[in-house]
Amino acid sequence: MKIEVLGTGCAKCERLEKDVYNALAELDIAAEVSKVKDIKKMMDYKVMLTPALVINGKVKASGGVPKMQDLKKYIQEEL
Repeated sequence: MKIEVLGTGCAKCERLEKDVYNALAELDIAAEVSKVKDIKKMMDYKVMLTPALVINGKVKASGGVPKMQDLKKYIQEEL
C-alpha cells in the first residue's frame, strides 16, 4: 500500500501525516508513506486544497484532516 500526504508543510499537513502513522499502527498495517510538497504533483491529482490524502493513487480526502475513524476506513478500503 502506498499512502501520500499532500501539503506544503502547514500544521494540518503535519497532523495528517502523524495521524496516518498512528492509524497504520493501530490497524497493524504496513504501508509506504510519503509526503508530497511538489505543487505540480498535487495538480496531477487535481487537488486544490491541502492537506490531501492519497492512497494507492486515489484521492481519499482533501482540504482538511479526516477524523481517525474515517482515516482507518480509507486505509482498510484499499487493502
